[in-house]
Amino acid sequence: MNGHKSVNIWFTGYSGSGKSTLAHALEKHLFEMNCRTFVFDGDNVRHGLCKDLGFSNTDRRENIRRITEMVKLFLDAGLIALTAFIAPFNKDREIIKSRLGAQNYIEVFCDCPIQICEERDVKGIYKKARQGLIKDFTGISSPYEPPQSPDIVLQTDKQPIDDCIEQMMQLLKKRNVFDMY
Repeated sequence: MNGHKSVNIWFTGYSGSGKSTLAHALEKHLFEMNCRTFVFDGDNVRHGLCKDLGFSNTDRRENIRRITEMVKLFLDAGLIALTAFIAPFNKDREIIKSRLGAQNYIEVFCDCPIQICEERDVKGIYKKARQGLIKDFTGISSPYEPPQSPDIVLQTDKQPIDDCIEQMMQLLKKRNVFDMY
């Protein structure tokens, strides 16, 4: 009915690596193609559904579990769900992939050096993390495990956003997201 398959596109990487920026830019591009989409990110999930969670490893896993279950509902409804979350652990990303189904999951690694992410930090969260004011901050006081085999790697410190979107579109076409009939 939508003219496209439902799929989850999960953007992972450090805070400031461009996950949400890319997710929203891709959503705009897909919207112009009449695709039904929704972007999930910290701004719309951490302030509502997951506002009771902190950033400990246990809370991060619960955050990801809730997001995954919500995304599954959106996939069942036929939408393209774009998720922009650090999801710092490979084990958690494997659980997401297993729960959604490998055919429904596209992992996008926003590969950007942490130094560049810190330079981009308009909210000052890296500075606070380095001062010890934010505990369990990914890349500073909590680890980030780069994906072992992402579907696509975007070097967001080197590639213009339009090039990243074009690469994503080529991947979606290759995965037959738009080849419904």
